[in-house]
Amino acid sequence: MKVLVAPDSFKGSLTSVQVARAVAEGWARVRPGDEIVLCPLADGGEGTLEAVAAAGGWAWQEAEVRDPIRRPIRARWLRSDDGTTAVVEMAEASGLSRLAPDELDAVGATSIGTGELLRAALDSGCRHVVLGIGGSATTDGGRGILEALGAVMTGATVDLDGLDPRLAEVSLEVACDVTNPLLGERGAAATYGPQKGATTPQIVELLDGRNAAWADALEAAAGREARTIPGAGAAGGVGFAMLAIAGRFGRFALRPGVELVMETVGFTARLAASDLVITGEGRIDAQTAFGKTALGVARGARTAGVRCAAVGGSVEPAGVEALGSLGVTVVPVWERPIAVADAMAAGAAPLVDCGARMAAMQELVAPTIRTS
Repeated sequence: MKVLVAPDSFKGSLTSVQVARAVAEGWARVRPGDEIVLCPLADGGEGTLEAVAAAGGWAWQEAEVRDPIRRPIRARWLRSDDGTTAVVEMAEASGLSRLAPDELDAVGATSIGTGELLRAALDSGCRHVVLGIGGSATTDGGRGILEALGAVMTGATVDLDGLDPRLAEVSLEVACDVTNPLLGERGAAATYGPQKGATTPQIVELLDGRNAAWADALEAAAGREARTIPGAGAAGGVGFAMLAIAGRFGRFALRPGVELVMETVGFTARLAASDLVITGEGRIDAQTAFGKTALGVARGARTAGVRCAAVGGSVEPAGVEALGSLGVTVVPVWERPIAVADAMAAGAAPLVDCGARMAAMQELVAPTIRTS
């Protein structure tokens, strides 16, 4: 058999690369003659670079940028081997993981480092850029990114004349999995601010008000209203900033993160050449039905006529039902109830065992007649 292993990360525990390797190791113990292809996936947040790099055809790059509280750091990005495409992960430069809990600064945190990574990609000659904006530490409305790209803010006005002219040659695809607007009770500050240090209603109100004033100024300068577009509230308003200046790019799209990562790693072609695809995520639950990685893989497998199995660290009936309707075999990592903390602390070994169990499941390995 040819087995494609294409999981998401187990958030807070294992990266998608680690999950894929563990499942593959277990499978190979039972069926050493099978060909196993690893295709770890991500949703545009932390871990996206690792997942894309694992697909091959990419070179790691580094740039000196500023972190969310403007400290100089070295941050990574990816450039395709042909030099045309860059993958930039906001979490690398402007992510929550860059800050200790006592360093969170909801008001002062800036996205400037992500803009500096984008500029580094332009300097290298890349003109197709994939930008994952998950995991940010910022609620600056994307102001920092535009600052790094040449915009000038003076008082209540924004001057976009200094924006890097190379943007007109760039095809920018932004990986975004949320539909929040910029402002209000579902906006960037109210929804995501508390996890970034906005610990009181007063701070949330301050951030929302600041973003409202920023929206007035940027929309006036760009000649485009973007604050209510679904996804404007993503990454503390980075979605808004990119949508507002969309006309400055040669091509622009805001797309579901998993879909964009799948396309970037060539998932469809790899799937078509496989007999079985194994996906997975930390929790297979009611949210799985709303576009998470496992569902995307399951839909692709059904279209391609390829068997599909999904492993979950935690498996709930609603998740099993969502995937089962697409013909997916759902396999829990654990064969007995276990506390979440214990499961997260167990590392990769249980996934190795799970991979071995799946390789012994007749419903996954019985011969089939392929029609294509």
